[in-house]
Amino acid sequence: MRRLSSLVAAALVVLGGGVVVGVAALPAHADTQICSQFGSTTIQSGKYVVMNNVWGDSTTQCINVTNTGFAITSAAHNLSGGAPGAYPAVYAGCHYANCSTGSGLPLQVSDSRFATIATSVSMSYPNNNSVYDASYDIWFDPTPRTDGQNTGAELMVWINHTGSVQPAGSKVGTASIAGANWDVWLGRSSWNIVSYVRQSTVSSINFNVASFYRDMVNRGYAQNSWYITSVQAGFEPWVNGTGLAVNNFSYSIGSSGGTSGPPASSSPTSGGTGGASCRVTYTKSEWQGGFTGNVTVANTGTSTINGWTLAFPFPGDQHITSAWNATVSQNGNSVSAANVGYNGTIAPGGNTSFGFQGTWTSNDSNPTAFRLNGTACSTG
Repeated sequence: MRRLSSLVAAALVVLGGGVVVGVAALPAHADTQICSQFGSTTIQSGKYVVMNNVWGDSTTQCINVTNTGFAITSAAHNLSGGAPGAYPAVYAGCHYANCSTGSGLPLQVSDSRFATIATSVSMSYPNNNSVYDASYDIWFDPTPRTDGQNTGAELMVWINHTGSVQPAGSKVGTASIAGANWDVWLGRSSWNIVSYVRQSTVSSINFNVASFYRDMVNRGYAQNSWYITSVQAGFEPWVNGTGLAVNNFSYSIGSSGGTSGPPASSSPTSGGTGGASCRVTYTKSEWQGGFTGNVTVANTGTSTINGWTLAFPFPGDQHITSAWNATVSQNGNSVSAANVGYNGTIAPGGNTSFGFQGTWTSNDSNPTAFRLNGTACSTG
C-alpha cells in the first residue's frame, strides 16, 4: 500500500489495494509501541521493517512491534466503503526509500534468483466486529526504484477477509496456486492491482512469489522485465482492527532459480534419510499449450525427513521449462525433483512446496503416482 499526492489521492477511490508512504525507521528493538501515522521500526537487526501506515483514515491506530511481527493494540476505523483505513505491515525490501537489510531487492524478475523468493506468514484474527482483509502486498516496478510511486503492478494475496469488503476492480477468473484455489481480481489505477482471494480462508501460508507472478504474466497483467521491490504482509482494516496480529513473518532469497530452458535429462533417483510416510498435493494453473504446477510434499510420518527427492511420471505430454524451490530434471515423461539447500528438512506434520512451469500439446492430465526417496506417497 502506498500514499499518492493529495490531488491524486482525492480523485482515487479503490477497495483492497492502494497507496502508502514510508518514513525513516526508528531504532530497532522488540516491543516497540507505534502510534504515529506513518511510524516504523526495524526488527531482527534490520532484516524486516514494521510500519503503522495509516494512509486512508484520520483516526489513531497503534501497534505493538515484537521481534517476529506486530499486533494492532488500538484502532478506531469506522469506514463504510471505499479504500481501507490503513495497511500496518511487516516487509522485506524497499518502501519509499525505507529499505530493510539484506533483502536483495529490487531484483529483476528475469534474474534467476527471483524464482527462489519464498515467504511465509502466521496471523491471528480477533473475535470482534472488525472488518478487514489479511493480505500480502507485493510490489513490482518497471525500474529498480527504491522510492516513489510504483507504475507496474501490485500483487495482493488475500488469505482472509470479513464483512463485505472486496479487492479493487472486478473478478476476472480463478487459479490454483500454492496448493489452494483463488478468485482473481483486476483493478487499475496508474498500475495494475492484481488480487488473489483464497476461496477458503486460513491464518497462515507459505509460498513462492514466482508462482503468483507467473500467473499474472500469463494473464497479461505484468512483465518479466519488471523489478520486484518489496514483499509486505499485514492487514487492511475498514472497521476497528484491534487484535489483528502478524505472529511470524519470513522472507528468503536463494542464489539460483532452479532450471531455466530445457531441463537436464536424468533418471529419477532416491536419497535422503528418515520418514517413510508422505502425502503429495498437486495443483496447476493451465492455459492452452502451457501450465504451472505446484507440488506440496507433507511428512505424515513420525520421523524427520532430511533430504528428499520426489519422483513421478507425467501421464500426458508435458515438458517442464523452468522450476523453483527444487532442482528438477525430466527424462521422457519421468520427472525427478530434489530439495535445494533451504528446504531439505521436513519435520513430522510439516510440509514443503515447489513448483514449475511447462508446455503441453494434447494432454495435461495431473500426475498421480509419487515416490518420495523411493517410497510411494498418498495423494490429496
